[in-house]
Amino acid sequence: MISFEQASALVADLAQALPHETVGLALADGRILAKPIVARRTSPATDVSAMDGYAARDDDLVEAPVRLAVIGEAYAGQAFDGVLAPGSCVRIFTGATAPIGTDRVVIQEEVRREGPRAVFLQTPRGGRNLRAPGSDFAAGDVLVEPGVRLNAQRMVAAAAADLARVSVISRPRVLIISTGEELDEPGRPSKLRPGIPESVSFGVASLVRAWGGKVVDRWRLGDDLAALETAARSAVGRADVVVVTGGASVGERDFAKAMFAPLDLQLIFSKVAIKPGKPIWIGRASGALVVGLPGNPTSALVTARLFLAPLIAGLAGLGSAAATDWRSVALTGSLGPCGDRETFVRGRRTQGGVEPIGDQDSSAQKALVLSDVLIRRRPGDAASETGALVEILDF
Repeated sequence: MISFEQASALVADLAQALPHETVGLALADGRILAKPIVARRTSPATDVSAMDGYAARDDDLVEAPVRLAVIGEAYAGQAFDGVLAPGSCVRIFTGATAPIGTDRVVIQEEVRREGPRAVFLQTPRGGRNLRAPGSDFAAGDVLVEPGVRLNAQRMVAAAAADLARVSVISRPRVLIISTGEELDEPGRPSKLRPGIPESVSFGVASLVRAWGGKVVDRWRLGDDLAALETAARSAVGRADVVVVTGGASVGERDFAKAMFAPLDLQLIFSKVAIKPGKPIWIGRASGALVVGLPGNPTSALVTARLFLAPLIAGLAGLGSAAATDWRSVALTGSLGPCGDRETFVRGRRTQGGVEPIGDQDSSAQKALVLSDVLIRRRPGDAASETGALVEILDF
């Protein structure tokens, strides 16, 4: 059995980004950028109007009020085909290319239209209301650095850069196997035996997606070693990471490790001195990483958050550290002393900090809904009262 720190370090070593791939921009949303987004064009490419108004020459506006002939119109995507001659102006709208000869755009509120002419009521002061070429970005500029998730803002930048395709880190493929004769698909109870709804895989799948992974399948299997071995052979061929829930302890029907034995399972660690979740293990079989989670729902989700989340984040290109952002906050409740195993108390945010929730049972599921943080308690920590600083991780 190893410590939490040792296990976390081993996970960080495993969590190296997968190779990159090129995908269409529409499919890149939420992916981790592998190469920088470099602009293929200058924006704006020419002087464009920043307001609705009239394009005019400064020399014509010195003696305002003044009447100028309106010789055309300019719209975004439909430029005025001509030159702005002395004594004339062009009706222009936001985003339109400014006609040749334009010194400024006078906002429409400062102009009175009189048929084919426009009366400029005052000599303009202040800005030109024009966006200069390259004032947003120039061709060759790096708009987004690699290693970040493509969110709404970055997707806009990629499209503005005129990129049809972008390079992203391949999403780690994850296959989840839930084991146990007692497990039923939710809403479809067995008529042959008493059972319980299988719940853990749904939470694990959500966590995997949140940290950049792709769930390729979820399987629910009984405690038949031969069937489990067959499933293991198929799983390692389809996934970068295989997650097995249940069967991680030492009972007669705990086959989580045994099912991968024919695939030359190499354990990276087995059992960690933590509570809950001591049976957690990680190994490698036929090129795939295998993560064994406890079967109890709270234990499974706590260990998934502590170990699977940083593993997936690293493989996906976010870096494992993105999922291990421990920070100190004030305790607004009380905590008893910690025993000889590092303990992760389920807690919730309060106005002044965090407090532990009441139900800390490793099989509790309703209590999970109340939890949004894990409170870290190191071995031998004394009891803590309101105001003490504690380490927390978003849960």
